[in-house]
Amino acid sequence: MSDEHTADEATETFVALRNLLFTVAYEMLGSAADAEDVLQETWLRWVEVDLGQVRDRRAYLVRITTRQALNRLRSMSRRKESYVGPWLPEPLLTTPDVAEDVELAESVSMAVMLVLETLSPTERAVFVLREVFDVDYDEIAAAVGKSPSAVRQIAHRARRHVDARRPRAVVSQRQTRAAVESFVRALEGGDLQGLLDVLAPDVVYMGDGGGVKHAALRPVVGADKVARLLTGGLGRNTVPLALVPTMVNGGPALAIHLDGVLDGILAAHVEAGRITGLYAVRNPEKLSRIASETPLTLR
Repeated sequence: MSDEHTADEATETFVALRNLLFTVAYEMLGSAADAEDVLQETWLRWVEVDLGQVRDRRAYLVRITTRQALNRLRSMSRRKESYVGPWLPEPLLTTPDVAEDVELAESVSMAVMLVLETLSPTERAVFVLREVFDVDYDEIAAAVGKSPSAVRQIAHRARRHVDARRPRAVVSQRQTRAAVESFVRALEGGDLQGLLDVLAPDVVYMGDGGGVKHAALRPVVGADKVARLLTGGLGRNTVPLALVPTMVNGGPALAIHLDGVLDGILAAHVEAGRITGLYAVRNPEKLSRIASETPLTLR
């Protein structure tokens, strides 16, 4: 087999699996930019591999991606320690098809991604590979450098941790759309009571400005506090504002444009017809990619 043919095969395999590998890296890191860097590192290692010695190319590429993501995740944890205010995942534009895949949509949702942040790097890798992508224990063990029995224990511990914290209610897309549409009408109209009607009593609002843009330095809890925060913020605005419905992380969101420029993404989590979580990302570093990217279908 010629070197050129081998290179073509390597490229075809990588391209075919790229969305899968990106999703693995993104779910481990919560950063699309870092996930892209991991894919670049994975590619550089992949083109040096003797394909004739690879029994399962998908498993091999997932293993490389996981190892590179683990290395980066450990370095990111140091960056997050000095982060100003709450740290939210980098919002990721997704297609409506992702929302229809309930398991995938939940795994990349802002709410669940924040739960994954509470796991150790190895626990997060094991959880993502096992629970989201159904990778077998032997393959996970090879990827994280643990024995299969240890991986089983880690998977059980991580699953129990996530299950205790993740949102439990399954909401139809129709209910979700209706809640978000009511929220937008109330927000655009400065209707405080309308907001109180659609926000759950214990709704949580989190803002991520990264110390660059104004954002709440701590989560804001409670419908009244969140409603007043939102209406007060709009009331102080002095330039043209547009709220554009979009899809991020498999769920509904608003792209907030000030004077025609993307200023933030506001993602919503809905349970029982009311909004229980609002996640506002204003950090410019986390918005630079989303302004020009094509929505991903993910895996």
